[in-house]
Amino acid sequence: MSNSRQFKVAVVGATGAVGEVMLSILHERGFPASEVIALASARSAGSKVKFGNHDIVVRDLATFDPSDIDIALFSAGGSVSKEYAPKFAAAGAVVIDNSSAFRNDDHVPLVVSEVNPEAARERPHGIIANPNCSTMQLMVALKPLHDAARIERINIATYQSVSGTGQKALEELGRQTANLLAFREAEPEVYPVQIAFNVIPHGGDFMDNGYTTEEMKLVWETRKILADDTILVNATVVRVPVFYGHSEAVTIETRDKLTAVRARELLEAAPGIEVVDEARGGGYPTPVTHASGKDPVYVGRIREDLSHPRGLNLWVVADNIRKGAALNAVQIAEVLVADGLPAKAAHG
Repeated sequence: MSNSRQFKVAVVGATGAVGEVMLSILHERGFPASEVIALASARSAGSKVKFGNHDIVVRDLATFDPSDIDIALFSAGGSVSKEYAPKFAAAGAVVIDNSSAFRNDDHVPLVVSEVNPEAARERPHGIIANPNCSTMQLMVALKPLHDAARIERINIATYQSVSGTGQKALEELGRQTANLLAFREAEPEVYPVQIAFNVIPHGGDFMDNGYTTEEMKLVWETRKILADDTILVNATVVRVPVFYGHSEAVTIETRDKLTAVRARELLEAAPGIEVVDEARGGGYPTPVTHASGKDPVYVGRIREDLSHPRGLNLWVVADNIRKGAALNAVQIAEVLVADGLPAKAAHG
């Protein structure tokens, strides 16, 4: 994007999987940055990360002065965000946080760029939250359908890749797969049971109601983003042996009848979505063949629910690290710039 103003941008958690992709996307999309600062913990300080064709030296977050930062993209975990995001915001930066630290705060907007960008304008604490990656792709897919027919109930089963758990989970899947193919034992460390060649119906911590925190995030965040507490959401989170890309089997019930043909038309016209929906082998999106490393949310298997007169089924796939985290943060920053966020005079 082109803009005469230039903004000083900090990426907090720059050495992590999401932070690295944030840096890549800032460069790819030509974000109007006068400087991009890479921040991480003291143990990573002094190392280098890529920004386009250049290397950036990582600085220590704990000793960094945020006073001249315009926009700070945080992806360093909830505890880091709780400690440092308010400090950056108090210094005048707009913080876009990828952790769960502020998502349920009534005074912090929870924003998906294609769904409710206007919410980013009201940020009394100077902080904007990114939703959970599973909620993110779901909201992109459901927003045009909700606007057209008002969704009353969502039933969703997720098939979430191990990258959502972090680098150690990626290594565990690779290690277990190699061990099993060599007829060796696959010892679980990150997950409670073997993930290779397996599926685990468990994400987050179990709650008193029998659901997990990952499942309840889909409930809470959907209602907040769509600004409708009456929407009923029933979720089951499943971890699958896929490296990158979350998939979701979604059934919605709408107030007004929405045919599969009309739903397909709405989705094809919506921003951030690619429809891959042919009734043939391979005529549907998957994490490997479509989503991994790509920006869009892919939707397929669009069909009317045989068991409900106003029901509709969808299959939703996206790269959980890219659209599910890094890309949306950068897109929110672009919304701020388009809305006239002033750059500080020192680098305006």
